[in-house]
Amino acid sequence: MLFDDRIDAARQLARSLERYKGRKPLVLAIPRGGVPMGRVIADALGGELDVVLVRKLRSPFNPEFGIGAIDESGNFHLTLDAAHAGGSSEHIEREKAMQLAQIRERRAKWSRLREPIDPRGRIVVVVDDGLATGVTMAAALQFLRERGPQRLVCAVPVASLAGVEAVQRHADEVVVLDTPEPFRAVSLFYRKFAQVEDDEVVELLAA
Repeated sequence: MLFDDRIDAARQLARSLERYKGRKPLVLAIPRGGVPMGRVIADALGGELDVVLVRKLRSPFNPEFGIGAIDESGNFHLTLDAAHAGGSSEHIEREKAMQLAQIRERRAKWSRLREPIDPRGRIVVVVDDGLATGVTMAAALQFLRERGPQRLVCAVPVASLAGVEAVQRHADEVVVLDTPEPFRAVSLFYRKFAQVEDDEVVELLAA
């Protein structure tokens, strides 16, 4: 399956989530790529949109490769092979501090117009543009589970089988449109995969 862009993927994903239409779900997007998709899905389902802030902890050998993730409460999770990917304790501490600072800066910037929306008792749909390792989504789901949602749904257009396995135990439901193998990078399943800028995130959250 090849999507035109994130909007095309979001429209298709929204159709797979129609059972939540009219139930005012809270759609939480993982920035930045998940935010344009979250806006489309929230509007289609008659829900609300916000962000859930988690950051990948990067391998020192390859910044695109995640060896873990950290959420805005400071909780972090490492992959089983983190040590083999260069995740020494010194590197992990530096990376945690750097990514947590980024999270706090983004929360201050993106939520300056209102407080984050409380997920307690809500149907929560967590959206991203795809899952490679699934470590970032898993961290987001664990963070949200502790905040008492009524139902926790992970929704992505495309994912690796390993990514789906990584998130399944953290969600009540995983909605994914395609699980192609081999899976090398999320961007390969989009014709257009432009970077989402901070200004666009602010605009979409305010819409």
